[in-house]
Amino acid sequence: MIILIAPEIDSPNEIETLHQLFEAGLQYYHLRKPSKTLEEHVAYLNQIDTQYHNRIVVHYFHELVNTFNLKGIHFQEQKRIEHIDNPGQYFKGLNMFGKTISSSFHEPEELENCYFEFDYHLLSPVFSSISKAGYEGRGFDVNHIDKIVIGMGGVTDSNIEAFKQLGYKGVGVLGGIWNSKSPMETFNNMQKQYL
Repeated sequence: MIILIAPEIDSPNEIETLHQLFEAGLQYYHLRKPSKTLEEHVAYLNQIDTQYHNRIVVHYFHELVNTFNLKGIHFQEQKRIEHIDNPGQYFKGLNMFGKTISSSFHEPEELENCYFEFDYHLLSPVFSSISKAGYEGRGFDVNHIDKIVIGMGGVTDSNIEAFKQLGYKGVGVLGGIWNSKSPMETFNNMQKQYL
């Protein structure tokens, strides 16, 4: 399972590259653009071919699931802490039928002890980050955790095996693809290691 995280700041040819990645088999695209407004999120989604909307998970403006046929919603750590203790209230206005719900974690113990059943969990930083300077990897081993855990931090097409050995069911990649000279080639190499 490969989850591609959007670059925070729009990159040149981003939508074009994204379409190529979807065509190559990308199934999970996390739309994480903290500085974009609701209107800018709508404009961004409108640039993406509607046949791929069901592969997109939004980090902000979860109500977008009511207007677009999206894959699901993601809770950043702080938002999870604020809302998941009373989830019934939070999901009341959202059309979540058939949608995924995921969340970010930075401590394996918190992930393990979280009672809410997320479809999958992003844990970081496993290895030192490519996109965030000074974000040192902590090498978390999650073989003992009986949940779908996706490793993030320092993902490249040459360390997928290391993630598997640490017990991850997939990787969340950002800099490894967006900072690559050939995003398509890098993605295809990663995909080969999962198939």
